[in-house]
Amino acid sequence: MSLKKNIMANYISQLYVTIISIIIVPLYIKYMGAEAYGLVGFFAMLQTLFMLLDMGLTPTIARETARFRGGATDGTSYRHLVQSLEGIFFIVGLIGSGIMFLASDFIAYNWLNSNHLPPQEIETSIKLITIIIGVRWLCGLYRGIITGSEELIWLGSFAAFIASFRFLGVLPVLIFINPSPTSFFYYQLFIAISELLILLIKGHSLLPNILNNKSSWSLKPIKKILKFSVSIAFTTSVWILITQTDKIVLSKILPLADYGYFTLSVLLASGIMLISNPISGAIIPRMIRLDAENNHDGLIKVYRQGTQLVSIIAGATSITLALYSQKVLWSWTGNVDIAEHGKYTLTLYSIGYGLLAVSAFPGYLQNAKGDLKLHVIGNAIFVIILIPSIIIMANQYGAIGAGYVWLTMNITYLILWVPLVHNRFAKGLNIKWFTTDVLIIFLAEGLTGYLLLLLIPITTNRLIQFFYIGIVGLLVILSGVLASSSFWERKRLFKENKPLQN
Repeated sequence: MSLKKNIMANYISQLYVTIISIIIVPLYIKYMGAEAYGLVGFFAMLQTLFMLLDMGLTPTIARETARFRGGATDGTSYRHLVQSLEGIFFIVGLIGSGIMFLASDFIAYNWLNSNHLPPQEIETSIKLITIIIGVRWLCGLYRGIITGSEELIWLGSFAAFIASFRFLGVLPVLIFINPSPTSFFYYQLFIAISELLILLIKGHSLLPNILNNKSSWSLKPIKKILKFSVSIAFTTSVWILITQTDKIVLSKILPLADYGYFTLSVLLASGIMLISNPISGAIIPRMIRLDAENNHDGLIKVYRQGTQLVSIIAGATSITLALYSQKVLWSWTGNVDIAEHGKYTLTLYSIGYGLLAVSAFPGYLQNAKGDLKLHVIGNAIFVIILIPSIIIMANQYGAIGAGYVWLTMNITYLILWVPLVHNRFAKGLNIKWFTTDVLIIFLAEGLTGYLLLLLIPITTNRLIQFFYIGIVGLLVILSGVLASSSFWERKRLFKENKPLQN
């Protein structure tokens, strides 16, 4: 399967999912209310926390699938590994969901701060949330199989299909049946079960056919991948704690309505990662295969091209959101209060997510090499320092304090830790990578965005304002393309290979 087609399919899918998930938020708030949307934000945070139970198994199965397709392992061993992981996913998902289900009473009555929603309504919603999370978490195993098989066009199409029902299909329920949070989550549970069944069927269709496959369930196949899986599990756990601690703390500190406004701004900023994720999802299996083929030069080429592409798109998005934060929030929601209170949060988180999108690439390199030692050490150091900082700043300054910690964390990681990773796996690469693949592109986009900020006219029409911001975003992306060495390299190669005219 073509890498370009996989990236394009991922982009179309993720762009669609991102757009509808963001555009639909003001309608949720309109029909459900800010407090109910706070529960939706709390649901998203709990779903991320549930990944702590993943133990690194989802990315591991994606990696082992890619290795199987690259000829590094045989079909029988791979099939037995999948069978073992299915058992573990089911058991862990059942236990994790059960614990959260039992804690729903405490969360509803002692953790969340609601002024209007009845505690019983919140408790029922939390119970539904825990079941949904467990079902959707089981989907991760089969997504890993599909991703490792590089069936990304199918996966992207399905993601867009299921997202349409998840985000848009619930509106008739809220408008014509009942706008309560329990109605919202009952509908989400139905969609989650449907999604799991389809992914299960597709995932099994990609497994190798083995005659007389009568092996009983066993943990033995997992022992071979345990070291890599544990490394992934640790770094994933640390990553989740770093990125979710602010949301956990603020869910206790802020009133549920204010927490809804906070999650609204962070949702918009986090769209930057959803834009960049299709590239990582496409290049990681390819990098793993190139490493299995001992093609280091090819691996680095894919790595750098992927970095530049993310720098262009994620960088332009983060810069546009940061510079035009108040205008973006107002044109999106039409609510002046949300725009005023959320602009600083959106600015800080947008810049942080933009830096995170590119600083995540050394992790992809370590994943491809199958050596996550530095990743483990680096994340351990940062979690020891940064989690207390998030707790202190969030308690002292609320969402703004958490935003400053988030931004500082990503700047520190990019400047201090990324060079160590590059020195270990690709000596001499860091300066070229940082300056050519990241810094120059970001500077060009930042300068373009700032100059346009001085020129863009003031308007009281939301549609016109949105149009202006869209034009600015496209121009900022164009400036990033022109600052990219890959663009000029391809142009040079095109000229060299152009047929001579008689």
